[in-house]
Amino acid sequence: MHLYDNLIAESLELAENTGFRELPAGGHALWEAEAEQRLIFQKDMAYELGGGGLPAVSALAFTSLPAKADRLLLCGPDLPRLKADSPYARLTILHVDGGDWQDDQQAYRLLRQMEYTRYHVYPRGFMMRISTSAGREPVRVSREALKNGLDFTQAGRLFLEAYHRHPQVRAVTLLFVTAPDFPYGLLAEKAVRMEAVTNSLDQIWNNLAMDCRSCQLKPVCDEVEGLRELHFSREKGKAPTQAHQGL
Repeated sequence: MHLYDNLIAESLELAENTGFRELPAGGHALWEAEAEQRLIFQKDMAYELGGGGLPAVSALAFTSLPAKADRLLLCGPDLPRLKADSPYARLTILHVDGGDWQDDQQAYRLLRQMEYTRYHVYPRGFMMRISTSAGREPVRVSREALKNGLDFTQAGRLFLEAYHRHPQVRAVTLLFVTAPDFPYGLLAEKAVRMEAVTNSLDQIWNNLAMDCRSCQLKPVCDEVEGLRELHFSREKGKAPTQAHQGL
């Protein structure tokens, strides 16, 4: 799985240029995870990440590049230091076993299971208000949770544990961003392109797009190395060449 690698590198470069710090990713999550999303009303809210007209970017990418361990990264102030609504972004990079992606049906199932996890982790006092159609992920943070010690380390570890319930996930890189000077617009563009790659895989694995002349996703295949070959190998009923196995 290398289809997202260029987008991953470009996204992490944005974080490097802004400046980030490593949060402790090891150990078990000590913060409580709710069984389902619980509402945080405005009267109980300390602030909202990505609230109002502020950026609220969410991005997910997959790669077979090796990673020694999980990483939690933060650009900007941590939750306890924020005093008002802030711009926000969350970038998730899943390092997966490349061999698990060579069978179409298995690959499609794994992709959807991991996407489901992305939106179904509920740290107490951290209410995600996700709009997949708008590509936004604002988060309400409760005053009580902050008082009890909620920060990105606690919330992040819950996400890490949830992703590791999938045995194909070898490591996770999770980036949170609250820096006011971060280029959220550029990351949002890359998030759209990541989603376009995922949608292309969806169509290819389900045999929904086989005519390049009429396919709306042709620009994605033109741009992403390996995607076009995967497309044609599916059309001809052949396995991908050795160079592109484990995309």
